Amino acid sequence: MLFFLNKKFNIFRGKQYDDLLDEFMQAVTNKYGMNCLIQFEDFANANAFRLLNKYRNRYCTFNDDIQGTASVAIAGIFAALRITKNKLSDNTFVFQGAGEAALGIAHLIVMALEKEGIPREEAVKKIWMVDSKGLIVKGRSHLNHEKEMFAHDHPTVKTLEEVVQIIKPTAIIGVAAVAGAFTHQILKDMGTFNEKPIVFALSNPTSKAECTAEDCYRLTDGRAIFASGSPFSKVILSNGQTFFPGQGNNAYVFPGVALGVIACGVRHITEEIFLTTAEAIAEEVTEEHLAEGRLYPPLSSIRDVSFKIAVKVVDYAYKHNLASWYPEPEDKEAFVKNLIYSPDYDSFIIDSYQWPQGAMKTQNI
Repeated sequence: MLFFLNKKFNIFRGKQYDDLLDEFMQAVTNKYGMNCLIQFEDFANANAFRLLNKYRNRYCTFNDDIQGTASVAIAGIFAALRITKNKLSDNTFVFQGAGEAALGIAHLIVMALEKEGIPREEAVKKIWMVDSKGLIVKGRSHLNHEKEMFAHDHPTVKTLEEVVQIIKPTAIIGVAAVAGAFTHQILKDMGTFNEKPIVFALSNPTSKAECTAEDCYRLTDGRAIFASGSPFSKVILSNGQTFFPGQGNNAYVFPGVALGVIACGVRHITEEIFLTTAEAIAEEVTEEHLAEGRLYPPLSSIRDVSFKIAVKVVDYAYKHNLASWYPEPEDKEAFVKNLIYSPDYDSFIIDSYQWPQGAMKTQNI
């Protein structure tokens, strides 16, 4: 059983709000069992991390805005590294935005860097964040716990353009829904600092994107590695280069994660599951996709991608003692495939049925 919990609960505040959420979580699991997966969606920054931390070790739950967005963004970064031909640790990231999406991506980048062998303290130094008040630095007032983790010893910088010019990042990631935040100057600067700059304009809808795909490719002479949160049409530059921008959509993540979690009875969904998911998505990107500017497999293949993610999640869960259904299946692909709903039905003949007079007779159903 899978429940989606969205921001409509925000009509309440304070203790009344928390009591309602507690009652809901308890009621759902009382009714459907502790293996019921509850997905949080569109909760405000002030509540999203707090509720995730409150419930993650008590229920089978995850927050799609934090963890799903992080997973799909990291998948795009992993694919981009196949183009830049370097390691994750060779990169420096600047975020436009410091809400749940940005912080979720940043935390997963840190985890991926640690997996690469980089100490956590050094990993954090590779991530810089800009919010509505400018660069997040140590000593700035009213920083919450999540933002403090990425606050660096640095003078105050007010604008994203200045931050990019000072930090000279290899990658910029926009998740603040500020349309046009990646100005022409920023895109030109990214193309000056880097042979293949990584530019992720992940805000949606398209009207809120930090830049257009066309501007990104044109202002970097076709060298940028671009992904967006909303769809963009293909871009043809004056020199004939053609790009099909990749869309970093959470739809790549949550169906496969949910299927894998439910399939083997994972009780608590760890961050490692979302890193495993990112790796699985990146593996589905072919060299042909990369040559076209795609950092994600076509959305038309989402069913197959979800299946492969689920298999990876099941395999990870059994290897790390997270699964609760035993015995462990020997053929995990067959195990997961058997659980996938198919809308296709076999045709069958009903000629032998004695139809009432005047009724229409149908050969195949």
